Amino acid sequence: LHGSNLSSWQPPPKRTIWVGLYDGNVSPQIHWVGLHDGTKSMVLTCYDPDAPTGSGFWHWVLANIPSDAASIAEGSRNLPPGTLETRTGFGAPGYGGPYPPKGDHPHRYIFTLFCLSVGVPPVEADTSAAVVGFLANMDVTEKTTLMIFPKEVAALRLLS
Repeated sequence: LHGSNLSSWQPPPKRTIWVGLYDGNVSPQIHWVGLHDGTKSMVLTCYDPDAPTGSGFWHWVLANIPSDAASIAEGSRNLPPGTLETRTGFGAPGYGGPYPPKGDHPHRYIFTLFCLSVGVPPVEADTSAAVVGFLANMDVTEKTTLMIFPKEVAALRLLS
């Protein structure tokens, strides 16, 4: 699992940060190679375990990614056919960029790609991230994780 513009998240590009800070909120480009042979569909999540909610915060949830897909384009406007964005911690489907609360410590952003043994998990756009994660973990054949720790996001937030 790779993100061609995630390695440059030191600091994160302003275009990827939540709209409340910079009028950005553009999802990063993500790509992957070497899927498990039995993969029938995929789920991609972006989760912040450090959000002060008691349960973390879901920034992005994509379900029903077809097994022949190899990437998600920057901006998530041209998703692979059949891919569905589901509800995040922001309360609606779609990408929501990093934006730690003022004065909080730096947060980690964990991107996880789940390779599933089922074609299409039973989810809709309003399905919660927790339910998508539960279903993904029930049918996962393989998963890979990419953790980003952009210390600069907290510093940028402190300046706003």
